[in-house]
Amino acid sequence: MKPSRPKPSRLKATRRTTLAAALLALVLPLPIAAAGTAVAAPAPAAAAVGAPAQSIRLPRPTGPFAVGTDDLHLVDRQRQDPWVPSAGPRQLMVSMYYPALHDTGRPAPYMTTAAAQAFLDFNGLGGKLSATELAAAKTYAATGARPAHGRFPLVVLSPGMEQPRAMLTGLAVDLASRGYVVAVVDHTYENPGTTFPDGTTPGCVICNRPVPGGPTAIADSRAQDLSFTISQLTDHHSTWPYAELIDRQEIGVAGHSLGGAAALTTMAADPRVRAGADLDGTFFTPVPADGLAGRSFLLFGTQLDHNVGGSDPTWGSTYAALTGWKEWLTVAGTVHASFTDVPILADAGGIPLLPQLTTPARRGMQLTRDYLAAYFDQQLKGRPQPLLAGPNPADPEVSFQHP
Repeated sequence: MKPSRPKPSRLKATRRTTLAAALLALVLPLPIAAAGTAVAAPAPAAAAVGAPAQSIRLPRPTGPFAVGTDDLHLVDRQRQDPWVPSAGPRQLMVSMYYPALHDTGRPAPYMTTAAAQAFLDFNGLGGKLSATELAAAKTYAATGARPAHGRFPLVVLSPGMEQPRAMLTGLAVDLASRGYVVAVVDHTYENPGTTFPDGTTPGCVICNRPVPGGPTAIADSRAQDLSFTISQLTDHHSTWPYAELIDRQEIGVAGHSLGGAAALTTMAADPRVRAGADLDGTFFTPVPADGLAGRSFLLFGTQLDHNVGGSDPTWGSTYAALTGWKEWLTVAGTVHASFTDVPILADAGGIPLLPQLTTPARRGMQLTRDYLAAYFDQQLKGRPQPLLAGPNPADPEVSFQHP
């Protein structure tokens, strides 16, 4: 059975972008078969019989640095959890990626086995990928890696609704290899499973049910998550051991789907953020009257929905209201999940893709990596980027939309 489109009242624009749900949106019909404390990611269990370890590989990062990674468990004691008040203060798991020295550390898991299992169970795709295989996917990041010398801009990433932070690993690792500290935030109770240091893996509480305030309330909550994460990383008393790597004056946010909407919401509320980007997400927060006070914003999405005059009118109204540097780019042959790891994982699982996805998975990821890195290089590092000056014959898939 093909998945039906969600009704407008059921968080239409979130588009169910977990690995499994996004795969369901890509495939042809298939048969139904403490606060701020750094903690090591739990190691994945041994691969199942017949499923070789690390048979899934993300594309190799393209920058000059090796990449280190570790996890932070953050607790916001000034804020009660918005979805499960009885849980007490808002708790977040954040994956950190940073420029590192080559040949240090040990290979990092993609995600915990428990989170991978919850993820697959949530959408019934256990027959296509095993939890151990998914958890052991090769990321090209290393735990315990020694940090490179220098100070680097901070980019905070937010995944789509019902999507764990792991789905932005390919993008995060590449940005870190190019000289960024990257924080990828898991928004607790908004995805099938987030594993905490005590081994618990709470699931999604707000999936598939109405939320008071709708997507706007979720974007607002995520903006608070992102700003809290920024504060925890840039405070002079930060307990992240490599906080001195961060250039506190150069901060960006980006996100996919609802995470992209949250990037704009974060910028509207947090003047510390100098640059933001939305990867194919509908907006729910209007641009402030000052147009983000001249700060920059990038819109990067599919031609299916986000070309000028496309099905999502929020892109046109948002673009018009921005007063700083701005660009609106679309990528032909992509679908909503193309800006994440999902198509890579679909290929690994042998899952056939819909005809609309004509840009190969690795090509889609490379374009996302290249253009997002060019944007942050220009806005946070002050390096003009010819890639953003106009159409590039080497990238015929990418169109500059100028309403």
